[in-house]
Amino acid sequence: MITELEHLCNETISAVRHVGHFIREAGEEPGQRQVAAKERNSFVTDIDVASEKRLVKALQKILPDASFITEEDTVDNGSRQLAWVIDPIDGTTNFMHGVPCYSISVALVREGEPVLGVVYEITQDECFYAFKGGGAFLNGKPIKVSRTEAMADALIATGFPYHDHSKVEALLNILRDLITGARGIRRFGSAAVDLAYVACGRFDAFYEHTLNIWDIAAGVLIVQEAGGTVSDFAGRHHYFDNGQVIAAPALLQPKLVALVKGHFFETD
Repeated sequence: MITELEHLCNETISAVRHVGHFIREAGEEPGQRQVAAKERNSFVTDIDVASEKRLVKALQKILPDASFITEEDTVDNGSRQLAWVIDPIDGTTNFMHGVPCYSISVALVREGEPVLGVVYEITQDECFYAFKGGGAFLNGKPIKVSRTEAMADALIATGFPYHDHSKVEALLNILRDLITGARGIRRFGSAAVDLAYVACGRFDAFYEHTLNIWDIAAGVLIVQEAGGTVSDFAGRHHYFDNGQVIAAPALLQPKLVALVKGHFFETD
């Protein structure tokens, strides 16, 4: 029996894939984009805006009463019980330069908690998705986080802040410890994809700060439904408020929290 959430998830996937096709075709000519700077090293293209409008229109048909939290503010942000949280292109800088890692991230949030999440990595045609209590999937196949327990065995993803550089020293210290203590570090440029890769076990863990809810809402749910643990840098569950995320398997996650927390808050 298909549940209401599963039905909503299937409809959302269809809408996301449709817009993803539009973005994929636009990405074939990366030098032709109209680009505007939102703030230092943060950009929006004409395709970001057009894609968000298409997503909003499609999702309004699926749930007419839901409000929207969107990166490019194509509609007024609402405060209703249900809200769609949309990032039309997570990894805009990659998209601008023709680097093949960017995604659409869409989550449905009920009273502050994601109940449905879709991350579509456009260039690889990989759709990661989950709905509350239903598990996590990649193109229809169930996925799980890795079983890695030791930091020495972990491939860890991260990202760097574009404009808030107040914690550069702390981030460099964290990187130093991971360079010497982990198997490897990767920086792909799309937090939504990083979280999806943790969910399917490609990455063992992911951490980053100065993220927005539209970057992570879908990915957080997908990781959780894949058996992973998500917290902020202090080990709490305030990631949507403070933009700090650590995602990993349950036995590895507290070890990464301890490492990150020790450096990040040492001068606070």
